Amino acid sequence: MVAAQDDFPDELRALPIRLYYQDEARFGRINTIQRCWCMKGIIPSVKQQLIREYSYLFTAVCPENGTTCSLVMPTADTQAMDIFLKTLSEQQLKERIILCMDKAGWHTTKLLQIPRNIIIWFLPPYSPQLNPVELIWRELRTKYFNNKTFQTLDEVDDHLAYAIVDYTKNLETIKKLTNYSISYY
Repeated sequence: MVAAQDDFPDELRALPIRLYYQDEARFGRINTIQRCWCMKGIIPSVKQQLIREYSYLFTAVCPENGTTCSLVMPTADTQAMDIFLKTLSEQQLKERIILCMDKAGWHTTKLLQIPRNIIIWFLPPYSPQLNPVELIWRELRTKYFNNKTFQTLDEVDDHLAYAIVDYTKNLETIKKLTNYSISYY
C-alpha cells in the first residue's frame, strides 16, 4: 500500500510526509537476572523479583531524523492508544505521519480515533524484526533495567520515564539504531 496525496485532508497536503514506527512494551516488577561486572574473586548477588505489576511504554520513532514520541501508560488498550495518537499528532503538527505498527487489538478496532495528520499502515503478522522500536526496547532493558528491582509500580514508572528520555535525547544514536529498516524498502 502506498500513501497518496489524496489520503490526507486538503489542508495538510503542503506538509512533509514522515514515516514513523510504533510499538508498546510492558515493563514491571518482574526482573530478569543477567550477567554483571564485579571485582575478581567476588560472587555477585542480585535480587530476583516476581511481582506481576506492569506499566506500558508507547513509543513512535522516525528513523529518518531520530524523532521519538513516548508515553508511559497504565494499560495497553484502545483508550491508551487514542491518547498516544493524539499526543503524537500534536507533537508533530507540521508533518503528515505514516505510522507503521502491528495489528494488536487496540490498533485495529473501529473505536480508535485516528488524528487527521496520521495514516496507519500495518506490518505483516509475526514480524517484529520489521519494527525498529523493538531495538529501543532491547536497549532500554539492557542499559536501564538490567538486574533492577522496584518497591512500587510508581518507581517503575519513574525509572521508565527517566530511561526513555535519557536514551532518546541523542537523535543521532536513535537514527543509527533504527534507520536499518527503511534501507531495505
